[in-house]
Amino acid sequence: MAHRPPPGRLTPAPAVPRPDGPGHSGWVTSPDALAEGARRADRFLTLLDTDDTAAGELLDGLTEVRDLVFLGAGLTAVARSEARSLPPAQRAQANTRQLRLGLLRDAQRADPDGLRTWLRRAGEEILLIRAQRAIADRVDAADQAWTAARAAAEASGTAAASDAATTT
Repeated sequence: MAHRPPPGRLTPAPAVPRPDGPGHSGWVTSPDALAEGARRADRFLTLLDTDDTAAGELLDGLTEVRDLVFLGAGLTAVARSEARSLPPAQRAQANTRQLRLGLLRDAQRADPDGLRTWLRRAGEEILLIRAQRAIADRVDAADQAWTAARAAAEASGTAAASDAATTT
C-alpha cells in the first residue's frame, strides 16, 4: 500500500531544512541572478564608457564572488553577441581575446579582487568591439558610396573613358 501524506498536505513530509554555513548559499537574494547580472553588466558598461570612477565603485560594491561571476556572465554574453557582427578577421581576434579572458577568470576564480580585474578587462573588451564595429560600419558606408559612384559613372559612360586613359 502506498504511503499517504497527512491530511492537508500534498507531500508526505516537509522538506529537510538546510543549514546556513560554509558550502551553502542560503537564500537566493534575486529571483533571477542571471537577469540581475545582465542588468549590472549593462550598467557597468555605461559607467565604464562615461565615468571610470563610478564603474570601479560598482565593482567594489560587489563583495560576493557569486555576484561578480553573474556580472561576468552578462558581460560575456554581450561580448560574444556583439563580436558576431564584426568582419571575419576582427571576429577571430575577439574570439581569441575571449578565450584569454576565460583563462584569467579561471585563474582568479575564488579571489574577488582578481575577478574585478577580469570584469574590468571584459568591459574594456566590449568597448573595443564596439569601436571596431563603428569603424567597420564607416568603411562599409564608404565602400557603398564608392560602389554607387562607380556604377553611376559606368552608366553614364564616363568610367569607360577613364579606364581607357589609365589602362593604356
